[in-house]
Amino acid sequence: MKEMCRPARLSAGDTIGIIAPASCGEYEKIVEAARFFEQKGLRIRYGEAIAKRHGYLAGTDRERIDDLQRMFADPEVKAIFCARGGYGTGRIAAELDYELIAQNPKIFWGYSDITFLHVALQQKAGLVTFHGPMLTSDIAVEQPDPLTLQTFEQLFAPQPLCYDESISPLQTLVEGEAEGTIIGGNLCLLVSTLGTEFEIDTKGKLLLIEEVDEEPYRIDRMLNQLKMAGKFADAAGILLCDFSNCGPMKRQESLTLEQVFADHVVPAGKPTLLGFRIGHCSPNLAVPFGVKARLSTTNKSLTIEEAGVL
Repeated sequence: MKEMCRPARLSAGDTIGIIAPASCGEYEKIVEAARFFEQKGLRIRYGEAIAKRHGYLAGTDRERIDDLQRMFADPEVKAIFCARGGYGTGRIAAELDYELIAQNPKIFWGYSDITFLHVALQQKAGLVTFHGPMLTSDIAVEQPDPLTLQTFEQLFAPQPLCYDESISPLQTLVEGEAEGTIIGGNLCLLVSTLGTEFEIDTKGKLLLIEEVDEEPYRIDRMLNQLKMAGKFADAAGILLCDFSNCGPMKRQESLTLEQVFADHVVPAGKPTLLGFRIGHCSPNLAVPFGVKARLSTTNKSLTIEEAGVL
């Protein structure tokens, strides 16, 4: 992995770009959510494909690639926010101009299907990115959680972040202390990188995992694949975040998620905490990927001492 580059912080008056590099979202909801950024004094520039539809995608692969690259190339755009996830980023990762992106580092923000781009941008462009709430799923809702909205403040002022039990209960699965660069994202997308040029590298890192709408047997299958690929054994520590709506549905007889974690994650013996409100949940707290962090089961905390912006 290249040496990581942190983008510049945001200030009032800056222009931000909003794109849909995966699935299409409701344009009206995107515009509604963008008012949150306007209230912070930011100017909005929408991607040309933001309202397009191509099956389950927000425009063709070429249109979505061009949108993303235009935003990185535009010197007026200081940050790029993804409107939603869904599906599609894995389709465009191999065609991106990572040299262009590396030469124009800026804030890149999203989660869920955006995970594939987090991994790609970190490994190919050496860019610190942000796993955080998106417009259609977290802002354009009836009552956005105050902590979800507050998590954007880290983009305006570099500050250490500490996640402990004052936010949510945390369960120790494997005791210990671990330090390393924090990486990861959505479980399904992490698994989809395996065997590709973008295969996630977990050596000496803190691996964050979240998921939504997957039954325990599917979680079992994906965690088993990461285990067999050596990703847990290589990691310094593991953060198991929100697994929203991941109970049994098709099958009445099922292992619990805790049993699945015990079978596939715990045997690696790496410090592991469960219960972070990061992912498809409310609140949905943002964390920078590609910066150093410390995981402590003694204090039941994740401490990110290095801010994600300069």
